[in-house]
Amino acid sequence: MAVDLEAPSGFLTTRLRQAINWGRKYSLWPLPFGTACCAIEFMSTVSSYNDLSRFGAELVRFSPRQSDLLIVAGTISYKQAPILKTIYSQMAEPKWVIAMGVCASSGGFYNNYSTLQGIDRIIPVDFYVAGCPPTPENLLHGLVMLQEKVAREGLVPATERHARRAQA
Repeated sequence: MAVDLEAPSGFLTTRLRQAINWGRKYSLWPLPFGTACCAIEFMSTVSSYNDLSRFGAELVRFSPRQSDLLIVAGTISYKQAPILKTIYSQMAEPKWVIAMGVCASSGGFYNNYSTLQGIDRIIPVDFYVAGCPPTPENLLHGLVMLQEKVAREGLVPATERHARRAQA
């Protein structure tokens, strides 16, 4: 951004991409998909002590059509996988995903026939938050890292972005 300090005219110049990404960065609307103990840690992150709203993600929505950030917190079974995939497909573009905890990231210690060994097998994941269960500070760190990624993104049509994510 540029501001003329010599002859203040009341104008601020910037690039369209920077202005849009600034708005996206501070207005993430998370959708929690909590299935285990990680969901309790998410609730703690939203509480007044950790205050997720300080980072611009306070508008927690429970409808995928009103969300652009999916936070998968907990163990995902193969029976839940189609539901998670449907929820992801119904989310607004651009959309991002955080896998919260070791179970969502890699299946955790549930290496059996019924547990999905990482949600990245069915939907693309932007950030993995480590821990079993992860602390609220870890989730906040993942959110800040995601905000930095959002600020660097270009204005790419939704179809191209979706195709790139499917390839990755």
